[in-house]
Formats: sequence, C-alpha cells, structure tokens
Amino acid sequence: MSLARYASHPAQSRGRRHAEAPAPTRDAFQRDRDRIVHSTAFRRLVYKTQVFLNHEGDLFRTRLTHSLEVAQLGRSIARSLRLNEDLVEAIALAHDLGHTPFGHAGQDALDACMAEHGGFEHNLQSLRVVDALEHRYPQYDGLNLSFETREGILKHCSRANAERLDAAEPGGVARRFRDRTQPSLEAQLCNLADEIAYNAHDIDDGVRSGLVGLETLGEVALFSRYLRETLEEHPQLQGRRVLYEAIRRMLSAQVYDVIDATRGALEAAAPADADAVRRAAPLVRFSETMRAQSTELKQFLFRNLYRHPRVMQTTSRAKEVVRELFAAYIQDAQQMPASYAQRDDRYRAVADYIAGMTDRFAIREHERITGRQWHE
Repeated sequence: MSLARYASHPAQSRGRRHAEAPAPTRDAFQRDRDRIVHSTAFRRLVYKTQVFLNHEGDLFRTRLTHSLEVAQLGRSIARSLRLNEDLVEAIALAHDLGHTPFGHAGQDALDACMAEHGGFEHNLQSLRVVDALEHRYPQYDGLNLSFETREGILKHCSRANAERLDAAEPGGVARRFRDRTQPSLEAQLCNLADEIAYNAHDIDDGVRSGLVGLETLGEVALFSRYLRETLEEHPQLQGRRVLYEAIRRMLSAQVYDVIDATRGALEAAAPADADAVRRAAPLVRFSETMRAQSTELKQFLFRNLYRHPRVMQTTSRAKEVVRELFAAYIQDAQQMPASYAQRDDRYRAVADYIAGMTDRFAIREHERITGRQWHE
C-alpha cells in the first residue's frame, strides 16, 4: 500500500540522535519497533498495573496487553487512512514504557515525592527510557530511536520540562510544546487509539471484576446502544458473550467514526505533506457526537470503576508503598543496585529505579525493606 502524501515517510525521517547506517531489510520505523519489543522496559510491562494489580487476576489487562491493543487499533485505522503503520505500532508499543508500578497511583505518588526535584511525568519518563535508561548498545545509552517515534512517545509535557528538553536538544521532540504545533498524524492517531482501547478494555475488566454491572453500563449511551443491538439480534445469547459482542460493536463504531471524521478533516485542511500537518490543527479526531459519547463513557468509568472503594483501597496502599520505597532509597542509596546508587543525581536516580519496577517487584522490595506484608 502506498502512503498518503501527508503520512510519515521513513525515507524523510529527521533521523536519530546518533547517526547509524540504514538496516538492509528494515526501514527506520520498523527498526524502532523491533528495538522497543526487545527492550527490558517492554518486558516489564507484563507485570505493571493497568487498573487492577497484576496479582489480583490472571485475565485483567496489564500495561503490556494494553499497549498491544493500542497497537492493533492504531494499525487498523492507519491502514485505512494510508498512514505509516510501522510508526504507529512503534509509538503504541513504547508509549507506556515510563509508567510506574501500580498505574496512575504510583505515578501520582512518585510525582509528589519528586515535587521539589523536577516532578515526575510518565510520558517524559517513557522518553527517558528510550533515550537513556535502556543499556543495550556499546555506542550510546538508550535505543537511539528516530525523531518521529520519540516525538510520538512524548504525548504530554509540562512547559518547564519542554523548555529544559528543548535547551538540550534545540528544535527536537519538545519544541512543539513551546510553539504549539502538532506531532505527526501517526502520533495523533496513537493518542486516540489509546483512549479507544482503555475505554473498551476497562469495561471488560470492570465487569469481570464484579465492580461494574451490565445494568449500570446501560446508562451510558455509547455502550447501551450496542448492548441493546446485541440482545435484539441474539436474544438467546448469555454470559460473557453478550459483553464481548457489545464491546466489539462499540470498538468498530469508534474506529469507523475516527476514519470518517479524520478523512473529512484531511480533505478540508489538504496538508501537502507531513510538515504541513504539524502546522495545522489536530486532524485525527472523533466526530462531535462520538467525542461527546466517549467523554461520557470516560466519566462513567472514573466514577464507577477508578473511584470504586475496592480500587481506591488498593490505590492508597500502592501510594504508601511508593512513598516508603522512595524515602528508604533516599536515606540509604546502597539499597539500590550500584548503577543507581552511584549516580550523582540521587533523587532522579531513585525515581528512575522505582519507575522501572513491576508491581510485584515493588511489593517484594517494600516487604524486604520494611518487613511488612502487602495486606497488613
């Protein structure tokens, strides 16, 4: 399939921070994807929380399965829009590499611990992982990914961090946060595929956990429509097949909506190439109706799942573990491996070490240091 004129073409990539000879059988973005898949940080995602802790159930999503679902949705949409599927996949697989153990609870706790030392942003941490914290190659730290993949990984960035990054890499991946331009269409697509994926799989995990019921979900317009259609067409259907079919229809509707709405935006803006995309308004989008319904669903999940007392109980415990690990390592850096303990930037070294932990490793470390069990 030929790429659209406004897609990211690997031959026109802005390159890598460290120059490398091209690979004989792969283009730049395919090479990025392969490096991400083989990284240590990527393997750790299998034991990092999405909503439910890894040890709470074998079938709940983890950061790894979430990333795979984002990549699948992103590639499907990119194919229809003639965007670069390999770049979409690379960004999707790497976008959560910087997430802490215990999901957003761990991130919030680590950000509070680092409040006087530069804070903590998981998107910025994902960039740190691929730029510096992976140690696989003799010539440089990090994975030495292409500009376009790194740009897509840095989904959000505070003004202060953008200025710091831009000073270190003038005109680099943080510049768009200063001049208010957009990333590539592939990066924009990953942002939306991320939202579509977690809305759908959090419904599945919420029902599986028993914290959310189908009856309650019937109050949400986006889901209730496809639940009703499923039951009308398959009145004998029972059990989880009802849920799966309703979610499948909802996912398909969102994907087709993004494709149609984005095509309309691209026709109206008529960008001449990938650089013109950066100067335009965001072009990968939902229709206004789907945007409103997706927002309603996110608000429902926030109230009924993410703030459920059982989830909040785990969240509180997770934050306590992160805070106490942080304090222990600051007090005695020798509790960490030498590669972290010997760094001059003590606070950032501790943040990097904790952010790289899986849920179960963080729990084991906390038990080792404090002598207290997770459920005490």
